[in-house]
Amino acid sequence: MTTAARHPALADALARLPRVVDLLAARAEEHDRDACFPYQGIEAVHEAGLLTLTVSERYGGAGCGLADTVRVLTELGRGDPSVALVGALTLLTHAQQALAPYWPEAVYADLLADSVRGPALIGVLGPDDHRASPAPAGPAAPAAETTARRDGQDWRLTGRAPRVAGAEALAWMVVSARTGEEPGQTALFLVQGDAPGVQIEPTWDQLGLRATASHDVLFDDVLVGPEAVVHTSAPVLDRSWLDLALPAVHLGVARAARDWLLAALRPGPQDGRLHAALGGIEVDLVTAEELLHSLARRIDEGDPEGPARTAAARIVATRAAIGAVEQAVALSGSAGLSRAHPLERHFRDVQHARGHGAGTQDLLAEAGRLALLRGGRRANGA
Repeated sequence: MTTAARHPALADALARLPRVVDLLAARAEEHDRDACFPYQGIEAVHEAGLLTLTVSERYGGAGCGLADTVRVLTELGRGDPSVALVGALTLLTHAQQALAPYWPEAVYADLLADSVRGPALIGVLGPDDHRASPAPAGPAAPAAETTARRDGQDWRLTGRAPRVAGAEALAWMVVSARTGEEPGQTALFLVQGDAPGVQIEPTWDQLGLRATASHDVLFDDVLVGPEAVVHTSAPVLDRSWLDLALPAVHLGVARAARDWLLAALRPGPQDGRLHAALGGIEVDLVTAEELLHSLARRIDEGDPEGPARTAAARIVATRAAIGAVEQAVALSGSAGLSRAHPLERHFRDVQHARGHGAGTQDLLAEAGRLALLRGGRRANGA
């Protein structure tokens, strides 16, 4: 994939990014308060060319790499993380098509045509690690089950996908469904958001990221033609991109919290304890940002060792983002918990970093297994 210096569309979009961030930040509180989907924010991202940056040059796009995608999502997260997270899966889906195409060419051409006419958001409905919205948990969570049955050459989808980011505004959905042809067998179904039988059930009422409008999507005998079915067991989105791109959004939230705190506190020159606390926030954020950006560059450059380290980077970045915002709230006192200030919203939004994709415990267990495996190989002289 190319860099801004090599592709004018990428350079132009990055030049427009600061203005878009300002526009998002100006309306973030309104959308959070009303829990309404930020259509104007998504439109601004689209008009700046940011929503399709990862479309491959093969398809006429800018071919944005992971490093620039991390940069864009961090900045969008600083403006409005709900917009950033909804846009993230669209960017990641185009990136996957560039890395290892799985959309049939004719269907992907329809998606690109939709992207010319306006924001063509894509939702990935399936394994939790593929979604921008936190996975459902607890006994009250609705069942996540979608099945497909043959109808001649076509297929019929029936079921429910809970907590789908931007559900009401999706142009396309990548739906993982059980086919029933063999035990446990699944396929991917590429469904247009306005297809007959697709219904949105307004269920999203969460602590933060309220403007993602991550409602449930219901499928009531939805017809899908054979040209829009992908019989594959391959992952829908590349793991390295997921590990680095989604935490970048939350680092953007932490940066916004840090910026508000610096403007609000205005400490005196002799306030050493406060300076040290602010320095701790800065060190944690800089460390996490450098880790994400350096690994993203390694992935772009094809470093074979890079992907094995992205899960660790995801943990570090998530911890840094949550810790930085919580520390900012502690330093601000009661002001940090007042809805009169954006810090309270940042605090609520960043808590959702805990529920995106694989949990920290699972990622730590995976890292431990890999460490034991490598240690065993070294002990045996492998």
